[in-house]
Amino acid sequence: MTTLALPVRNAGLVAGIGLLSMSVLAGFANFGVIDAVTTPQDAATTSFRAGVFALVLVVVLDVLVAWALLEFFTPVHRALAMLAAWFRLAYSAVFLVAIAHLFDAIDDPQALARIEAFRGVWDAGLILFGVHLLLIGCLAHKSGNVPTVLGVLLAIAGLGYVVDGAGTVLVADYSADIATFTFVGEVLFMLWLLAKARNTAT
Repeated sequence: MTTLALPVRNAGLVAGIGLLSMSVLAGFANFGVIDAVTTPQDAATTSFRAGVFALVLVVVLDVLVAWALLEFFTPVHRALAMLAAWFRLAYSAVFLVAIAHLFDAIDDPQALARIEAFRGVWDAGLILFGVHLLLIGCLAHKSGNVPTVLGVLLAIAGLGYVVDGAGTVLVADYSADIATFTFVGEVLFMLWLLAKARNTAT
């Protein structure tokens, strides 16, 4: 992967803004996609399609964040930062495949089945995302700039996604949803990037 040079402090801010934007879009998409399918009216159809479009934008932002975090952590360990970026890009590709199951699902009598297919592919892809977070946690710990506790919490969040993703793939009716409790590291890291990354030395 070739990169465009970007000062470390700017890369961190771009990553933070990207993560914040993804959170907003993902929340809207979840409401639009899941809720609209149970009320197949014109307004619900519009909401559903807007939700799917929001998910596509999330994928675009995922790519942006992968690049920004690569730039941010390259001074720490380029090979590890590159590996983390590739795992996030691989996850983004799987997520896009999952989203493809939602195209025109609102007009499909099997809409609920297509949403379940979306969730199944997405859940499997979360294994890749979890590995990405584990690597980012390691980089954060090694950086000397990011608080050590954030590195630990990011690694814990990554493990949560790996366990949930593997559980969904390997265990019938898996419902533990560990990531619901371990995701806090992602939120704190996003806030740190927005508030502190611009003060990071280039």
